[in-house]
Amino acid sequence: MRRLEIKSCIRAAAALALLVCTAGTRAVAEPPAPAVIKIGSLHAASGAYASISMPVYDGLKLWIDRTNADGGAFVKAYGRKIKLQLISYDDQSNPGTAATLINQLITQDHVDLLVGDSGSVLTAVAVPIAREHKMMLFDPTGTGAKFFTHDNPYIALLADPASTIWPKYLADFLINQGVKDGLKKVAILYSTNDFTSTQHEALVGFIKASHAPIDIVFDQGVPTSTSNYTTLIGNIAAASPDAVIELGYVGNDIAFLRNLQDSGQTFRFIFALYPGIETDEIVKNVGAQGIDHVFSYVTAQALDYKPTVGMDVATYRQAFETAYRSQGVAFGFNAIAGYTVGLMIGQTLGAADSLDQLALRRALFAQSGHVRTLDGPFELDATGQQIGEITPLGQLIAHGNTVTNVVVYPPSLATGKPVYTTP
Repeated sequence: MRRLEIKSCIRAAAALALLVCTAGTRAVAEPPAPAVIKIGSLHAASGAYASISMPVYDGLKLWIDRTNADGGAFVKAYGRKIKLQLISYDDQSNPGTAATLINQLITQDHVDLLVGDSGSVLTAVAVPIAREHKMMLFDPTGTGAKFFTHDNPYIALLADPASTIWPKYLADFLINQGVKDGLKKVAILYSTNDFTSTQHEALVGFIKASHAPIDIVFDQGVPTSTSNYTTLIGNIAAASPDAVIELGYVGNDIAFLRNLQDSGQTFRFIFALYPGIETDEIVKNVGAQGIDHVFSYVTAQALDYKPTVGMDVATYRQAFETAYRSQGVAFGFNAIAGYTVGLMIGQTLGAADSLDQLALRRALFAQSGHVRTLDGPFELDATGQQIGEITPLGQLIAHGNTVTNVVVYPPSLATGKPVYTTP
């Protein structure tokens, strides 16, 4: 009997030791949940890119504020909601400053998630730094083709399509409809940055591959810093094009459209990139009549997507303008982009098994094809390019001081027909 008691004690002691060891192992493998999840980002409060950067920053901040008001984001890795902390620095639209601050977010602030600034110029410096530090870059709107390669798993474009996709419907319209309507001579003027250079290359490639009877009679790149287009418009007019396509950032489009009005030149078809993207900002600087009958892209604010996550455009616009109207930040595509970034961060945290950067990537990519935001269907290719949020071709029609963006192509989405001006 005594021997049985001793054996029972030994077994109990062994079981207790195993329990203690297992608990110790779990304590190492499963650290306590952090007090906050740190999201690092950059914004440009001044300079050339402020008009596209601040709406992205404000949209992301609005999502974070609303999420925290609801107790935080659900983080699967810890099985509960955790509050979010936004650490964001002003890069002043300067790529060199942006590079320094991105490095600071990673190496000094030790953020859990990294969000780039808006646009390809400021994203370009973040891509190699994030890759070097093996930090996943949640890219709002940096669409340059060279950012996305099969050997770099540390980037994904969240809120607008890759630059190679942006001009697809513009090209298809010229090829399939424009030629029939007599738009056979095309002039292209573009800013030489990653965003618009890639679009230019894609557009020219689509046209040439189609073998349509389209003659590109003017094709010139200019620095993104260009602020006077008067001479360029004169050179374009000398080539007698039927269609003029100008690809630039907000400041470029404003300068081009102002100079075009002043020149008195008219063309049957004029396309500018940002009137359909940041309509309020363009109207504020050019006037509604300055973009009347101008063709442009159509983004989410003019499309009626039914989101599976987050607010729809009308509800979000009301929330955004309530929060930021007094600050003078115009509502447009970039405001939607910032909120979309937040939504996809939330989806990622809710699906990732840990905060390891590649685990975050796997969780984000798992959302591809399964989520629709106010920005449209979320879909990534293998390199992280966004291929799901389409940009149809529209035409801006002025009604007094207001403007409507009418979808003219593709036919399946069209809400009206193109109206050409008479030179």
